[in-house]
Amino acid sequence: MQKKRRIRQLGRKLCFIQFLLLLLLLIGGCKSQLQVTSLPEPRPIKKELDRMGYAIQVGAFSNVDNAIRLTESLNKQGLNAYYFLHESGLYKVRFGDFSLKKDAHQQAKNLASSKIIKEFYIVNPESYAVARKESYGEQYLREELIATAESFIGLPYSWSSSSPADGFDCSGLAMAVYQLNGLILPRTSKEQYEAGIPVSWNQLRRGDLVFFTTSQGKDVSHVGIYAGNNTFIHAPGKDKKIRTESLTSRYFKNRYVGARTYIK
Repeated sequence: MQKKRRIRQLGRKLCFIQFLLLLLLLIGGCKSQLQVTSLPEPRPIKKELDRMGYAIQVGAFSNVDNAIRLTESLNKQGLNAYYFLHESGLYKVRFGDFSLKKDAHQQAKNLASSKIIKEFYIVNPESYAVARKESYGEQYLREELIATAESFIGLPYSWSSSSPADGFDCSGLAMAVYQLNGLILPRTSKEQYEAGIPVSWNQLRRGDLVFFTTSQGKDVSHVGIYAGNNTFIHAPGKDKKIRTESLTSRYFKNRYVGARTYIK
């Protein structure tokens, strides 16, 4: 009886081993036929805009026309200058983005020796509003962006202006407002739209940018700076001055394509 019991136990072990071998063969055979579908790569998270380095500031004019003439002169040198209303109440001109202060200083000295500019001031990166964001918070930066945008209201606008020498085109206004607060925004409205983080209408915050298609086609062709309460500040068109508009007006509501934020 014991001998028969051992034989039965041995038989069970052999059957179990055969089962394992068969299972391994089946897995091995299926491996070559298995289709592995990799997960799609996640969309890259857009980083914050690059920050401004050292800039050169010149002029102190009570008459905006003088600031415009100086801006024109600098733009002829390929310096992409823009004028703005300083907190002192005077119009000043700013240009350049330098990693090193000595390079900004040298550029300014060269322009002074050529009598293109006179006295100048080097703007330090620490003076921009974005540099104080960590201490004062995100809302502080947003309020500074709006305060800057509001200071341009009433200034002239020139259609397709590549610089604000004769006024600000829509994307040039947005770029100047952001640069004055220490953030490098791309030049065209299409590039600005592509660079930002999408924001839905009901999540808009002051300082975000709103985009429209105002020309034929579906491409982004106009941009404004969201000021809260469904309003935005923009440069509307030739022979018109920078002003505030409503997002809910029929014209802009029908042409609205989306909004972007650049602040985290």
